[in-house]
Amino acid sequence: MEPLTPAQKELYEWLIKYINENQHAPSIRQMMKAMNLRSPAPVQSRLERLRNKEYIDWTEGKARTLRILHHQPKGVPILGAIAAGGLVEPFTDDQERLDLSHLIHANNYWGLRVTGDSMIEDLITDGDLAIMRSLDPDETLKNGEIVAARVEGVGTTLKRYYQEGEIVMLKPSNLNYQPIEVKANQIEVQGILVGVWRGY
Repeated sequence: MEPLTPAQKELYEWLIKYINENQHAPSIRQMMKAMNLRSPAPVQSRLERLRNKEYIDWTEGKARTLRILHHQPKGVPILGAIAAGGLVEPFTDDQERLDLSHLIHANNYWGLRVTGDSMIEDLITDGDLAIMRSLDPDETLKNGEIVAARVEGVGTTLKRYYQEGEIVMLKPSNLNYQPIEVKANQIEVQGILVGVWRGY
């Protein structure tokens, strides 16, 4: 495929995002607005170039039939299931993709390197990277959620959160550790666990 000019690439990438999010093609007016253009002519020119280079196509005479050609979706392909016990049929078709780009680009996601083994029954172990999400201002924590919490006079810890009245219990997932009980005003929840990354 021929390379794109910066202007063509800008429109092409915007089209991919728009169609993925809305499941239909945008209008010329929407493209003009997105590209900060006052005339449809530059948009139509870019569309023709993209079509000639085989990045997009559409059905003549029909509105909103523009489609993306040969687009490689983001993310790691998930090719099926694999057993950790017995055997299953080998994977064949690409069924879905694991897209982690939202974790990379979102401002409210961040990571913490886990030390210790107090959460091993939740399969979180020493050296793992805990992916955390900051709480929304009006968000209420649910009992049982795994959180990063800073306890006054103790430090920061990764535990399951439980609250009853004014008492908060931070519960480990390892029988060798005792829960931490504190008053609600002595704890600051810094984030909620959304995933764990383990490298090998």
